[in-house]
Amino acid sequence: MSKQGLNISSGNLFAALPHERDRESIEVLAERGGVRIERIVSTGQASPEGFWYDQPDDEFVVLLAGSATLHFEQDSRRLELKPGDWVEIAAHVRHRVERTDAGAPTIWLAVHRRAKR
Repeated sequence: MSKQGLNISSGNLFAALPHERDRESIEVLAERGGVRIERIVSTGQASPEGFWYDQPDDEFVVLLAGSATLHFEQDSRRLELKPGDWVEIAAHVRHRVERTDAGAPTIWLAVHRRAKR
């Protein structure tokens, strides 16, 4: 997906979407200095019942295409996301993906960064 040269990488977040629809696709686009950037493509996937993400890193997520619902454990808040929406989730804030669009790819750009200790 990316072309690499002298310290330059490039690509298109909407190109080469995975054809498999039975599982979510996570592709690491860049990683250095405590930061990891991923393209995630979901096609109807959701977190398993009773499962909560409890990540050691802060996460900034932008929904680029499709739609999704995030559920946060602490206050039972549900956040409906559409293209252009973003959310910043601090480390160890328990959350789950309640649903993603099953009719079209849901494309996320996720930036993970080491939490300040």
